[in-house]
Amino acid sequence: MASAVQAAEAGKVIFVAGAAQVVDRKAAEGDAVQEGELLQTGADGFIYVKTTDNGLFILRPNTKARIVAYHIDKANPENTRVKLELISGVARSKSGDEVKRARQNFRFNTPVAAIGVRGTDFTVFTDDTTSRVSVLSGGIVVSGFGDTCRPDGGGPCEGARSRELSAAQRGQLLQIQQGAAAPQLLNGTSVVPEAHVLPAGAPVAAVRNGPVTQVEMNVDVKKSEQLVDNVINKPRPTPTPDSGTNPNPAPGQDPNPAPPTNPEPPQPEPSQPEPSQPEPPQPEPPVVTPVDPVPPEPVRHAGIQWGRWQRVTGPAPDFNLTLEGAKHQLVAVKGNFAIFRTAGQEYVVPERGGMGFKLAGSEAYIYTYYTPTGGLYTPTAATLSNGELNVDFGRRSFTTSFDLSSKDEKFNFRGDGTLGADGTLYGNRAEGRPGLITVDGLLSNDKGGGAAYIFDGRIDERRTVNGGTSWLPESR
Repeated sequence: MASAVQAAEAGKVIFVAGAAQVVDRKAAEGDAVQEGELLQTGADGFIYVKTTDNGLFILRPNTKARIVAYHIDKANPENTRVKLELISGVARSKSGDEVKRARQNFRFNTPVAAIGVRGTDFTVFTDDTTSRVSVLSGGIVVSGFGDTCRPDGGGPCEGARSRELSAAQRGQLLQIQQGAAAPQLLNGTSVVPEAHVLPAGAPVAAVRNGPVTQVEMNVDVKKSEQLVDNVINKPRPTPTPDSGTNPNPAPGQDPNPAPPTNPEPPQPEPSQPEPSQPEPPQPEPPVVTPVDPVPPEPVRHAGIQWGRWQRVTGPAPDFNLTLEGAKHQLVAVKGNFAIFRTAGQEYVVPERGGMGFKLAGSEAYIYTYYTPTGGLYTPTAATLSNGELNVDFGRRSFTTSFDLSSKDEKFNFRGDGTLGADGTLYGNRAEGRPGLITVDGLLSNDKGGGAAYIFDGRIDERRTVNGGTSWLPESR
């Protein structure tokens, strides 16, 4: 029981320079860093922590941070949970092996933002009101805190209030300020404010996957530089007079002369004025050719496709069910409607908050049967209005309702169900009860975010309803 509540080891300190602490003790190479321990550097301090899955967490001068959680499950990556927190200053995070396998469970918090990764190496500056992020490799997603993205959550926050940045977007960074609706994309690669730049003469090293930064030091490079410096600057021994005999004495010369007692210092030759040299030509300043910015690599999110797969009345089917099933993932078929998930980056459900959606499109039909037991029926087109769809991420649930109209009649329908971790909507079964619908649908970040579901339900003993809907976030 006692060991179960102890914090796990998150990593080890592999390099320290200047003033640096782990909790209240001076940091030293080889120190273990436990989950939740505060890491702090002074004006000249650096700390390099190698995580348990071979990642890196690097603190630059005047920085406070902690590894809140670092639980790795190699057998079941879906159980991996990693959370870093930068309180103030500048830090770099390079994803380890297991984080790359469980990116949906990684979170990097600042006082104003949540950062998720795509298998990444990135640098963050933050104070109490502003955070800036640049990417060295891979990509990130940044979102300000709000109802749908809370500091106590885990994994990335995605949606209309988030923005993505990849290493392909050279010369750009994301900035998020407290209370802002969404991060801003800015030009400039350095996230380090002037107050944090090291003075002249500070070591400079090239980052393997990014531009040269003044305050970034690769551990092996720095140690090598120190070793070379020690060798080059080591004092050389002062030469001493030769104490041996003269092997070729001149005639009459003592082959073993005694050293002179007061040797005359050599007289310098009269100095001759050196001829004046022409001034060397000044080099022409280099011509800098402007380079067009590299367009960012678009992130392709998994999308939604829904519609009729067979004719009801009038219009032809929207698609061939067999052909579409060969290209996309079939989620559900209800009556004459089907819904698919298209290829792309999987939707990750936030752990907190909720989101409301407004009805954007629909198609529905009422089927009137000649007998209560089924058989022959007459389809009639219907319209939907007053639609609502509300998703509770924390409870992993949803509710929905709409009014269905046909000719002079109007019926109200409602439904509810469970939200899956990948954004799938699993409706509770209506069990034939009038006014209730059974829903199968999806949430997606494609094209700015949205949702869709297909449904069926019952009006009375002889009439049923079947259709599909699409939804947009209420903020759009």
